[in-house]
Amino acid sequence: MDSPAPIPGIEIVEADLTFAQHQTAILELVNAYAMDPMGNGKPLSAEVRTALIPGLQNHPTTIVFLAYIEAQPVGIAVCFRGFSTFSARPLINIHDLAILPEHRGQRIGPQLLAAVEKKARDTGCCKLTLEVQANNARAQAVYKAAGFAQAEYHESAGGALFFSKRL
Repeated sequence: MDSPAPIPGIEIVEADLTFAQHQTAILELVNAYAMDPMGNGKPLSAEVRTALIPGLQNHPTTIVFLAYIEAQPVGIAVCFRGFSTFSARPLINIHDLAILPEHRGQRIGPQLLAAVEKKARDTGCCKLTLEVQANNARAQAVYKAAGFAQAEYHESAGGALFFSKRL
């Protein structure tokens, strides 16, 4: 994917998980995403709010990008490194990509995706992965425009599906 031209006034930074301002931004943005119907539809619990930053800090593959407009956090990409056994190379999974509702449609999502892709290319990754809700047409359009498609490993097997089991 060709990186989209930077949008004046939008700043994308890789978060420093030891920096208090980044920690606050992460909590606020993940909580806003959790409350969204495309998230969990409810705010983060007090336990999750307390555990989120230490959990991200202690997880060895965490990568977080923050989007700012005029020093205000407006978007986030929470990512984790994985590994492709078929390519014998690392990959990055975009676990959460969220833009505050009042800032959607301002090309912040593509800017965050471009930052993640640059990080992946710079660190020798073979691919980016993500999941998206089947009814989130807006996000799917952003992902498709950025070059994402449903994973298909062999044409005869059909497309990949994402499954989950709560523990």
